[in-house]
Amino acid sequence: MKFASYLHPQFIFPDIRKETKEEVIQEMIRRIAAKDSNIKEKEALIQKMVLKREHEISTGIGEGVAIPHARIENFGDFIVAIAILEKPVLAEIGASNKFEEVSLVFLIISDVLKNKNILKVMSAISRIVMKNPDVFHKMKTEKNPSKIIDYIEETGIEISHKIIAEDVLSPDIIPVHPEDTLENVAKRFILEQKTGLPVVDTDGTFLGEITERELIEYGMPDYLSLMGDLNFLTVGEPFEEYLIHEQTTSIENLYRKDKKMIKIDRKTPIMEICFIMVYKGIHRLYVIDNGKYCGMITRSDIIKKVLHI
Repeated sequence: MKFASYLHPQFIFPDIRKETKEEVIQEMIRRIAAKDSNIKEKEALIQKMVLKREHEISTGIGEGVAIPHARIENFGDFIVAIAILEKPVLAEIGASNKFEEVSLVFLIISDVLKNKNILKVMSAISRIVMKNPDVFHKMKTEKNPSKIIDYIEETGIEISHKIIAEDVLSPDIIPVHPEDTLENVAKRFILEQKTGLPVVDTDGTFLGEITERELIEYGMPDYLSLMGDLNFLTVGEPFEEYLIHEQTTSIENLYRKDKKMIKIDRKTPIMEICFIMVYKGIHRLYVIDNGKYCGMITRSDIIKKVLHI
């Protein structure tokens, strides 16, 4: 089923002008309610639920796009609306504390039992953002709702019934390279609140991963593993080697190599991903396509994108 089949011209609004993201959402719901009696009956509840979800974690995904959504009990319908904003509004990108201007808003209203549908539509939108950015550029200046649907139709993005890796992966995590220094990688861990990052070569081929453990381990002398009592060591003493060389030593000989890791492809089913994470104790999985790094899936991605969408 093509993503475009979820869209209807009456729910595409190319002329919304508001000051905040919340006002944009409220205006979209008001306009949808004016055209749909089912929405009209639940308008106040829908506004409450969409804004509640938005305040929990912002649905900005970057590239000027936001996807506010909510699941409503006994809704019995599935609506995707699009707003092209005449004036961009600020929105946080996920829970990153980073803000950017949003000019394209996809609003999804669903029954509480249609998690899968929401996830698949959100995944389709993300794929268009990543693979067909020119489509969004054309949409932003288009005033004809039917033409906007045509642009999306041209992407050929399909929505399948199964939830797979490409639906939940995080494609925006920038890999590191073997020549990156300990200092640069440590800064990434701190600023991005990550515990591990993919390592790739110059053409994007996946090589392995670097984690907090390797950085900490580098600063610990081998002899420490032979000692039973470390109380005599002064603060910082074991990490002198790290502190001296953090700006000049690369991770080339430290990162975990590809051969030792479990990898998945874009089509790996969600239950296989969950099985690996739960029963093999894996916190992160890397999605690889023909040897190239595509994105990363963490346990928190499963929570945010599947269990608490």
